[in-house]
Amino acid sequence: MNIREMKPSDWEQVSQIYLEGIATGFATFEQQIPSYEAWDNAHVEQCRLVAEVDGKIQGWAALSPVSSRCVYGGVGEVSVYVSAKSRGTGVGQLLMESLITASEAAGYWTIQSGIFPENEASINLHKKVGFRFIGKRERVGKIDGIWKDNLLFEKRSKTIGID
Repeated sequence: MNIREMKPSDWEQVSQIYLEGIATGFATFEQQIPSYEAWDNAHVEQCRLVAEVDGKIQGWAALSPVSSRCVYGGVGEVSVYVSAKSRGTGVGQLLMESLITASEAAGYWTIQSGIFPENEASINLHKKVGFRFIGKRERVGKIDGIWKDNLLFEKRSKTIGID
């Protein structure tokens, strides 16, 4: 498996994996795939990765800024999605470990994730790569008219932002 930077030409495969996540009902508040332009504008350019085997993308990970305020310039929000056929094979862990490295190289001192409580695989993945549970945001948003809680996890760099 090869972990590499995402290219715009990967969008077709990346968006299909994103659609699989949307279909679970517990991976994102999004209900449809955004255009590549909208997705591109929302994510940090140097922190976009794909896991690829024989030209087929198995999963992707990216960071988006948590705020436009300069004081939060080193805090990013994680997106990580693994194709349905590749779940449970270690793809997510490889992507997350690579994203952590890429985020530190880009100057991020904290990365965070909001995870639905029923997404146990994502919770376990984040714990496995060193994220810690911060708290629960109750009824923070709706999917299909139903209020959803969101669990906040974060990972603080041991090398960036420590001085």
